[in-house]
Amino acid sequence: MKSWAINEIDKIKTADDLHISPFYEDGVTYGTPTWIWSVVVGDELYVRAYNGQNSRWYNSAIRQKAGRVSVAGMTKEVKFEPVDGSIHDRIDNAYQKKYNESSYLSSMISDRARKATVKIIPKD
Repeated sequence: MKSWAINEIDKIKTADDLHISPFYEDGVTYGTPTWIWSVVVGDELYVRAYNGQNSRWYNSAIRQKAGRVSVAGMTKEVKFEPVDGSIHDRIDNAYQKKYNESSYLSSMISDRARKATVKIIPKD
C-alpha cells in the first residue's frame, strides 16, 4: 500500500484547506469538492464527517472507495478506507490539538463524527 511522502504529510499536517471529492456512482466523475477538517496521525491522513454517516461525501467515499483530494497546493488521486478501533482516540487527540480554538471541535470528536472517520491513502 502506498503512503504519503514525508514532505507531503508535513504540508498536510498544518493545512486547513482539504477538499474531498469522492467519485460519483459512475466511478469516473468526481463529486463536488467539499471542504473538511483533516488530521495526521503518525504518517496517515484522516478526515471525519461533521454530519456523521448521513454526510453525502462520506457515503460516496465509503461506496466508491476512491476519488481525489486537494490540500496544501496538491491534488492527489486517493483511496478511502473506513476507520474503526482504538485509533479513534489518537485521531481525537489530533483534532483537539489542531482545532482547539474552534467551537466546532466537540462535534468533530463526538460519537457521530467518530463513526464517519475515513483514512485517505494516495493511489499507487
